[in-house]
Amino acid sequence: MGIAAAETVIAWQSHEGLRITRKNGFDIIDCAMCGFKHVVPLPEPAELEREYRESYYRDEKPTFLSHAGEDQAWAELSQSDRLESFEKLLPPNRRRLLDIGSGPGFFLKTAQARGWTTMGIEPSEQAAAHARSLGLEIVQGFFGADTASSLGRFDAINLNNVLEHVPNPTALLIAARDLLDDGGILCVNVPNDFSPFQIAANAGGATPEWWVAPPHHLNYFDFDSLSGLLERLGLWIAERSTSFPMEAFLLMGENYTADSDLGRACHNKRKKFDLAWEAAGLREARRAFYRALASAGMGREAMAIGIKP
Repeated sequence: MGIAAAETVIAWQSHEGLRITRKNGFDIIDCAMCGFKHVVPLPEPAELEREYRESYYRDEKPTFLSHAGEDQAWAELSQSDRLESFEKLLPPNRRRLLDIGSGPGFFLKTAQARGWTTMGIEPSEQAAAHARSLGLEIVQGFFGADTASSLGRFDAINLNNVLEHVPNPTALLIAARDLLDDGGILCVNVPNDFSPFQIAANAGGATPEWWVAPPHHLNYFDFDSLSGLLERLGLWIAERSTSFPMEAFLLMGENYTADSDLGRACHNKRKKFDLAWEAAGLREARRAFYRALASAGMGREAMAIGIKP
């Protein structure tokens, strides 16, 4: 079923909504209960734990750690953007940062160099070991209500490409929000899925619905559904931004979804795009460009910063 054929209402336990598509044995619904799209049936957390703890980076993303190191000079642009936004929203004496799903640790290393007191929590053995090799404090495990209380209190909590993987994003965000002192920041970055770029590329002959990837991606957000979720948890939205719309390459005939080498080549082009602004001294222009894309609901990722009253 394609994305234009959302006609069947699916009810599954406490979830109900129009079926948007179906892939790998899962229905993806626009859930009226949750306010965002997700798969049904949702797997139990125990089904996912072993894979993310032991084999995700080894089997699903075998080149991720090496590529993350190669990409860090470019990735540091967005990391610094985010941290600068935090620093503008917080007084100078509030610099305690938790990164949930901290991966190989590069975001925390950038924050540490800017004077932040940092901690990460990461389920993957391989990623946690890499982050510790950078001299970072990392708790290996899954973040949730049962682990949150042992981590402490924070001024800013970051979740980068986490919510799409977890069975209950709302519960996870509640646990994170409750670790923030008043005025603290909750920053969430997720893929911007079922976007205008994706729909156009899908219609133009790209690999059908390549972004739909259960069981690894369980939830599918856009700017409005992400912001709406944060607002329902009592946060007010201070900023929305995005990253380069990779799908633009598809619209120009470069089908990287079917060719991993082409995908890497397109990725290198977007790196050059961002780094060129920096080399020209146009950092603020680049940031304004991505905020403008976000205001139109476009860009590869949806990033929202919520403030706890």
